[in-house]
Amino acid sequence: MADQPARITPTAALTRRRLFTGGAAMAAGAVAAGTTSRAHAAEGTPVTDGTATEPFHGPRQAGISTLPQAHAVFAGFDLRKGVDRDGISRLLRLLTDDARRLTQGRPALADTEPHLALLPARLTVTFGFGPGLYGAAKVDGRPASLPAFVVDRLEPRWSGGDLLVQICADDPLTVAHTLRMIVKDARSFATVRWTQRGFRQAAHSQKPGLTQRNVMGQLDGTGNPVPGTPEFERIVWAPDGGTTLVLRRIRTNLEKWDEADTVAKEFTIGRKLADGAPLTGRLEHDEPDFTRLSPAGFPVISEYAHIRRARPEDPAVRILRRVYNYDEGVTRDGVADSGLVFASFQADVARQFVPIQRRLAEADLLNAWATPIGSAVFVIPPGCGPDGWIGETVLT
Repeated sequence: MADQPARITPTAALTRRRLFTGGAAMAAGAVAAGTTSRAHAAEGTPVTDGTATEPFHGPRQAGISTLPQAHAVFAGFDLRKGVDRDGISRLLRLLTDDARRLTQGRPALADTEPHLALLPARLTVTFGFGPGLYGAAKVDGRPASLPAFVVDRLEPRWSGGDLLVQICADDPLTVAHTLRMIVKDARSFATVRWTQRGFRQAAHSQKPGLTQRNVMGQLDGTGNPVPGTPEFERIVWAPDGGTTLVLRRIRTNLEKWDEADTVAKEFTIGRKLADGAPLTGRLEHDEPDFTRLSPAGFPVISEYAHIRRARPEDPAVRILRRVYNYDEGVTRDGVADSGLVFASFQADVARQFVPIQRRLAEADLLNAWATPIGSAVFVIPPGCGPDGWIGETVLT
């Protein structure tokens, strides 16, 4: 999970709800820490204080190329029985209005705690559509399903979903308040299937754009494409301004990982733990040399090392990793329930994500310590303008 580079193989409240659910809204128009890491340019403003904002409107949704925030929650929803295309449209208008207000530091309509909205802390709200939403709306475009991978131990409580809302900010209170507003306003249309909370290193703990460490101590995301470059455009965005998201919950066995020494860990990953440099290089972003042999005649970077298994031959079929850690505490015996909420963005799931994951599932040494326990796929539709709503290009 440390790499993914380029060369080998979701009395006023009632008034508001009626405004949208009753149809009147249509007429009313209501509205990544080694010190040697190289900083990557990223869209978005590095956090300065809680008033910092990220744009909401635009041809593409925020929260993808945005400089990753410190806290996130991914919420998966199931549509209620009988919610059809018209109901989904009303739901998305309602939630879009919440998001456009909250991301700019303004309370949502009928926000019972409006003072909690005043510090957005670079809040972004990103929406994704699962297969069930397309089925209920009777429209084309549903995301591709994933094949079964031999390493998967998927649990229903972390998998699937008709609608995703990804909420990210540099303040966990902002994330919690935004989730509460989204859930309240979705209640008439959908039920919560799961929520997955994640965190990265604190916003001020290192310079913006540096590769961050995950709960296993690895620099995670070294090989990501850089936002704003032609490479990023090709890898992430579809022609219509949308993308796709594969969300995987990966449980890590930290107690077993603790038993491995540094040499074994670095052999498993193919990188040095101290600074993220490949075993054949000196700096994090040095290109790995997969042809180099040890004095005994073996590859310095094993053919089963994570960075080798995760690296496609064609740079155009890489993915964007936007990864968060999770830590749900420890058992009475001291065993940690920790791991990664792995968000992979790519233009084409079948062409990009599936081949990489298949190679990892077949022979990645890291599989001894990491197990996928949740999986879901969503289409991320294009963004919208000030008078629009997320999903209008899909449902109208």
